[in-house]
Amino acid sequence: MRVFVAGGSGVLGRRLVPLLVARGHQVTATTTSADKLGALEALGARAVVMDGLDALSVGEAVAAAEPNVIVHQMTGISLAHAGKPDLKHFDRWSVPTIRLRTEGTDHLLAAAEASGVPHVVAQGYANWNGIREGGWVKTEDDPLDLHEGTAAYPAMAALRHVEDTVVKAGGAVLRYGGFYGPGATDDQLVLVRKRQFPLVGDGTGYASWIHLDDAATATALAVEQKAKGVFNIVDDEPAPESEWLPYLARCAGAKKPMRLPKWLARLLAGEVVVTMMTEGRGFSNAKAKRELGWEPRYPSWRQGFKEGLA
Repeated sequence: MRVFVAGGSGVLGRRLVPLLVARGHQVTATTTSADKLGALEALGARAVVMDGLDALSVGEAVAAAEPNVIVHQMTGISLAHAGKPDLKHFDRWSVPTIRLRTEGTDHLLAAAEASGVPHVVAQGYANWNGIREGGWVKTEDDPLDLHEGTAAYPAMAALRHVEDTVVKAGGAVLRYGGFYGPGATDDQLVLVRKRQFPLVGDGTGYASWIHLDDAATATALAVEQKAKGVFNIVDDEPAPESEWLPYLARCAGAKKPMRLPKWLARLLAGEVVVTMMTEGRGFSNAKAKRELGWEPRYPSWRQGFKEGLA
């Protein structure tokens, strides 16, 4: 197929593009920087510069590529776009990604309609943000938590927008867990090694993880199978912070994480971090395994952190 990967130079795009090429697809991949065109071409793609927030730029790029499917991997969480991660001011730090998940999604869907592209696969998120009621592990039938009244709300509402609009258009939204792998966890590992990534309270909040290569494989399957609906792309073992963070520290050769009481973490890092690490909900991958025939190479972060960080 002819596959148009919007955001092909991103951390997942750099794993997805060569995989799609290796599976026999013709790939057009976009970047916001002309400096990255050569790197995308080296991965086997036709590379183009596109501004995901400019409807004309998106429309022209899609029309020229004549794709059978659009894959939306545009985010703005890199240092170049969003600056240093700032979870205390989640709403401000997330603005570039929020815009790409609202305006950018709308531009891609409009371009797909105008150019007759029949299928869209878009990036979602399923790490700690399941609805905070009932059990600790959520399926696709459970809504995402909007975290209304907190700094996380604008970003969570943007994720809801992606799901509502892409599914309505007959496409698929892949709710990826927390990415790890080359280039995905560098900032976190720096904090872990400096003992600046603490356990909060009892560390009871759950999270779901996914290695970049496993996320890329699931995406390729969703493209090839013309999947529709929402899928949680996570590993087999959602786990509380009290388990995965100390293990990550050991894998990174760091000392045991410090522990902060909730009141102090709230003061230093904000309400979103406290909620994430004490009340977060993880996710089940049963639907993706069943309907896409997907099996992660790293079924647990225990194996993945040990073998797949570098």
